[in-house]
Amino acid sequence: MQALANLITTNETYMFREYDQLQAFANYCLPEVLTAKQAKGDKTLRIWSAGCSSGEEAYTLAMIVQEIFPQVQTWDCEIWATDIDENMLRKVALARYGARSVHEVPEDFRDKYLVASGAEWVVRQRTAAMVHVRHLNLNDRLAMRTMRGFDFIFCRNVLIYFDDLSRKEVVDHFYNALNRGGYVFLGHSESLGRVTPAFHLKRFDNHLVYTKE
Repeated sequence: MQALANLITTNETYMFREYDQLQAFANYCLPEVLTAKQAKGDKTLRIWSAGCSSGEEAYTLAMIVQEIFPQVQTWDCEIWATDIDENMLRKVALARYGARSVHEVPEDFRDKYLVASGAEWVVRQRTAAMVHVRHLNLNDRLAMRTMRGFDFIFCRNVLIYFDDLSRKEVVDHFYNALNRGGYVFLGHSESLGRVTPAFHLKRFDNHLVYTKE
């Protein structure tokens, strides 16, 4: 079954995909959460890239966090990259990518957070160390219950492959995994409106995100 999952999983991704949505994360959501944590003396930050594929999203988030909040190096910060495809997770662990994966990376970010290695680009160690890799099936109820205490969950362009019942179960797990005041980011074609009323919809510029109040 695992070999079959590795073969049929869709793995379309690249760094800084859906750039405008990432701007909403960087300009509004992340500063809001960080400010609230600093007010409480809480120096932890947890981000989950669910259905991470080969990891470009997780490393993109690590770059953004370091850029927006350089003092994160003094915090307990973890970015979890999970996927059902073991082949993809091995690529995440390598943190080494070809030209297509980095073609949307802004030049200043590329110079600061990546290192050229022949025809490939390697994520710098300080950034790569923020990302933790875990094999996880989003339909595994027991495993999903272990995912707790997150401030952000990115599950973009993943739930479109689930049926209605499975989608609701996954979203319910996301709600339990998320801290109050945390955010869920979905793909542009996805919505939680028909799945659950538990999350509050917020608009930042032209982008819609979901928060747990």
